[in-house]
Amino acid sequence: MSGLTLRPQTFVCCGVQIDAITPDTSAERLLESRYGEPRRTHLCNAYTLSLAMRDRQYRELLNESDINFADGHYVAMIGRRRGHPDMSERTYGPKLMLDTIDRGREQGLRHYLYGASPETVAKLAAALAERCPGAQIVGVEAPPFRDLTPDEERELADRVAEVKSDVFWVGIGTPRQDYFVARYAEQLRCTVVPVGAAFDFHAGVKKTAPPFLQRHGLEWSYRLATEPRRLWKRYLVGNSVFVFGALTDRWRHS
Repeated sequence: MSGLTLRPQTFVCCGVQIDAITPDTSAERLLESRYGEPRRTHLCNAYTLSLAMRDRQYRELLNESDINFADGHYVAMIGRRRGHPDMSERTYGPKLMLDTIDRGREQGLRHYLYGASPETVAKLAAALAERCPGAQIVGVEAPPFRDLTPDEERELADRVAEVKSDVFWVGIGTPRQDYFVARYAEQLRCTVVPVGAAFDFHAGVKKTAPPFLQRHGLEWSYRLATEPRRLWKRYLVGNSVFVFGALTDRWRHS
């Protein structure tokens, strides 16, 4: 695709370059995180990429990242068909989060949780401490549901600097959390990872889809059935846009 300089070991889906890496390798990439070394990461699924198809600014934001994980069954499938046979599974955000926190205990990886409501993020911190004893959760915060003021931006960066977080987990919903990553990774000086509903799932606030549906790329149908009024447009319209984008990549120039 002209107009887009690809990183090594990536493929393009809906105009966005995706890193062709497995879930295990994805966690290893996050285990390399260190405070003082900012990195922008995104988890790209069909909904994310359908938004990128319709919004050039958002698409460019994703393409300027350091890592784009294939957080969707069909995104990984497209990766396989485009020359990366090892992509047998997607990099599922909730699992990536848990694996990184679990495996990061041995090296003392430091984590900051930023998202959801005060009640949910507190439950999340407690659940992670129970599942991964000894994990260093050095910050727990529910942000306001609005843009931060300049003073709040500086105060957040100061709090992260004080605890020297290596990985900063964001759960404020797509696409808002992706814009957060792009704006604040340099200021926070660490790896920033948007994982959306992982906060709700690990906190026990929402249930995940049954494993059978997840394995066959049908998690969206479960979520649509449980929250139809909120999610119908996201999945029914978004999935159609995603399919169109994936099929027309070879003819798109930007």
